Amino acid sequence: MSDSPTGSDPVSSDPASTDPVRTDPVRTDPVRTDPVSTDPVSTDPSRDIADVSAIEIINTVAVHLLSAAAVKCGLSEHGDDEIDLAEARKLITALAGLITASAPELGDHHARVLRDGLRSVQLAFREASAFPDAPGEGPGEKLTGAVT
Repeated sequence: MSDSPTGSDPVSSDPASTDPVRTDPVRTDPVRTDPVSTDPVSTDPSRDIADVSAIEIINTVAVHLLSAAAVKCGLSEHGDDEIDLAEARKLITALAGLITASAPELGDHHARVLRDGLRSVQLAFREASAFPDAPGEGPGEKLTGAVT
């Protein structure tokens, strides 16, 4: 038996639409049925941004920066095909700035994990570089100190 009041499938079947949206008879807003994202901030599209803590938002942004930097350093399935050290440098520097600026607010528990991830991509950047930067001159190292 269908949950829809008309007895039809609750998923939009408009052939022109490639965006699967389910209408829920209890809710007035459409509910996405496709996996838009796996991060905790956007898994529930009805979740109001006002309900999301600042720490959760900062962590989510940091994880996105960290993941993108790792890919640009060649730490993905495709490895060398995706290396772009100029882009990686920008992402790592932005991540270092975010972590450094937000660490007092995040507390040691959250900041430590992010710092470990940052250090990993800084080392991966150094390893992927044909001509590594001098200690203290690598991406984000002006904010974090030299990474060895």
